[in-house]
Parts: sequence; structure tokens; C-alpha cells
Amino acid sequence: MKKIGVLFILLLIIPASGCNAKKEASLSGRTMGTVYNIKVLIGNRDDLEGLKKKIDLRLDEINHSMSVFRKDSEISVFNALDTHITMPVSQDFLSVLKIAKTIHHQTQGSWDGTVGPLVDLWGFGKAGNERKIPPAEKIRALLQQTGFQHIEIHQGNSVSKNIPGISLTLASIAKGYGVDQIAQLIEQNKINNYLVEIGGEVFAKGRRLDGKKWHIGINRPEKGAPYTEVYKVVPLENKAMATSGDYRNFFEQDGKIYSHILDPKTGFPVSNQVVSATIIADTCTYADGLATAVMVMGPQKGLELINRLPNVEGLIITMEPDGRLVDHFSDGFQTEP
Repeated sequence: MKKIGVLFILLLIIPASGCNAKKEASLSGRTMGTVYNIKVLIGNRDDLEGLKKKIDLRLDEINHSMSVFRKDSEISVFNALDTHITMPVSQDFLSVLKIAKTIHHQTQGSWDGTVGPLVDLWGFGKAGNERKIPPAEKIRALLQQTGFQHIEIHQGNSVSKNIPGISLTLASIAKGYGVDQIAQLIEQNKINNYLVEIGGEVFAKGRRLDGKKWHIGINRPEKGAPYTEVYKVVPLENKAMATSGDYRNFFEQDGKIYSHILDPKTGFPVSNQVVSATIIADTCTYADGLATAVMVMGPQKGLELINRLPNVEGLIITMEPDGRLVDHFSDGFQTEP
């Protein structure tokens, strides 16, 4: 399911004389149709240019695995396969599918990586498709070719599909995986304090230069709100955070608004008043996928699930008919005053 990138604002960092790190450095670039921003606390002898090259190479490897816009990617090859043909895949592809299977099961299908054709049908996917309510018979036909339970993982790092016409789109989880992999790469280079962000998905390790936790801003979830407007600030340390929202990618028809977040069970955009869902978890891959699922589940079922899951917190924001925003916090979710 395609997922909107929600901007995270990194608050001002003021150096403190008591910190062991000598300086804070920033790295940025483009990947996965969006941008990445990284902050690292390093010493004067650390090879920042060499680290940047390693990061870009690793992100290119992930893109080569999971980008549906590359005809030679693993996901594109898999989508072109016939039914029941087993395909060996990379560890990257396999790792994402295993986490996706877990999220699909835990959310009872509210996250589903096979709804890409439905997203395209509504005009939210492929460029050039008109955004309008599609015919009901076309929705029903495509629903017969969806369902993540039809993607099979086999021993020996191989996968297959068990119904014809089904295809994968991992946009709502791949950026999170990219964040996790770059975090691992940075740690392999013996850097212990850093912040990795790709398209709004974040992993924070250690602390800032001033010794405080990293501060991550959640964009105000209103249509037309500036990308720089912060709604809540979340302190983050040794955790991942991802946000999904419906207020940037939508269309209006006959006085009703339709967002790009689709319910995999109906093939229609969700209509449950949820405008934003933020998840904090141990990995960004998991947080990324779960944030999309919670958008579909709604505030009650979403919070019930979050509160059952170990080491997971969440904030679900709904909008009342009068435009008022209402926050629904999990038991341990914390924000800055």
C-alpha cells in the first residue's frame, strides 16, 4: 500500500562542552523516490566521505531489490512470475517479506502488500492515472487478485505466489527497512550516536551533541498545513519511529474526500476519521508497516493492538467533523511538553 511520507522536523541542536563527541555532521541524498537525512556524532578522524559512499551503495542495493520502478529489480521479476514458480531471493527481500507476513497476521490483513493494482485503479499509484471513483466491478475483480496470504515463503530463501495475477508493492515498508539497514551500517563504522531519516521514517541511536534525546517533530495532520508545521514533538532514543497520514494524497468527488489509504478488505479508501498514525518500535521496518495498518484499523482497534504488542507505542490522531484534532495515545507514548 502506498504510503505518504510525513515530514519530521529535527529540532535545533546546541553543542554542550561536556559531550565526548567532537562534532555533529550531516549527510543527505536521494533514494526510493524521496530524500534521506542523517546526523552523526563523529570525531575529527572519521571518514565522512567514505561513509556517504557506503550509504549510497547500500541504499542502491535495497532499491535494486524492492523498487517496482526498476524493471530489473527483484520485486519486478517476482511480479512477472507465473503462479507456483519458486524464485530465489536476496536476504533483503526475504527479511522484508518475513516482517510483512508478521504485520499482515497481527493486523488481520489491515496491512497488505498486494493492493498496488487497487491503488493504481484509484489513481494514487502510476503517474497519469485519473483520480476518480472506479467502477465497483473493477474493484471486485482486482480484489480477487490480492491477499498477502497468497505470497509463500519457502526454505532456502525462495518465494512464490499461489494465485494468478497477484503482485507485490512494498512502498509502505521498504523505506523503514532502508532506515534500519543504514543504521546498522553506521554502527558497523563504530558511530554510536546518530539519527537516520528516509522520507519521514526515523531511527535514533544514542543522544544529540548536547546530551539530550533526539527530538522528532510530527507534522500537523491537516490538509494544506505547511510541511514545517510541527504538531507534536517526540523524544527518541534507541528506537524507530514512523508516521502514516492521509492529508497529502487525496482527491475530492461529489463533496466527499477519498484518501490513498485503502482498506485491503474492501478496496475502498478508509473512512474512519484517522488522519495520522505514528508508531514507535525497535525497528523502523516494523514501525513503517504497522503505521499504515493502524490507519486502516482505526483508533479503537489500532490502540488495542498497539497496547498488546511488546516494545511498541503509538499515537493515532483523528479529526472530528468540526475539524478538531483528537489524540489517542497508547499507554506509554510520550511527547515533549
